[in-house]
Amino acid sequence: QVQLVESGGGSVQTGGSLRLSCAASGRSFSMYTVGWFRQAPGKERELVSRISAEGVLKYYADSVKGRFTISRDNAKNTMYLQMFSLKPEDTAVYYCAADLESKFVTRNFNELRYWGQGTQVTVSS
Repeated sequence: QVQLVESGGGSVQTGGSLRLSCAASGRSFSMYTVGWFRQAPGKERELVSRISAEGVLKYYADSVKGRFTISRDNAKNTMYLQMFSLKPEDTAVYYCAADLESKFVTRNFNELRYWGQGTQVTVSS
C-alpha cells in the first residue's frame, strides 16, 4: 500500500512559479512510476508528467514542456513538480498517482491504484 499526499499548491500570477510535492508513505514507493495529473473544471483529467521508478525516464505533456520539471527523491519518498512560467491555463487541481510503469505507458489511468487527494493551483492573469 502507498498513501500519497500532495502539497505546494496555491495562487500565483502569470509567469510565477510553484513547486508541488507528493509525499508517499509505504515501502513500495521506490518501485513505482509516479505521475502528476491535473483536472480543470469542465475538462478531462490530463497527464502532465511522469517519472520512472529510478528517476531516469521522464515524460512531459506538450503543454508543459520546457516549463515544468519532475523529479523524485526515493530516500525521502517524495516526488516534486517544479512549475515555472505559469499560465492561466495551468489552473487546475493537481494530483499525484503511482503504480507500475506499464499502466502509465498504456494510459490505463483509471487502473492506477494510488492517488493523492489533490492540490489546487490557480494562475491569475
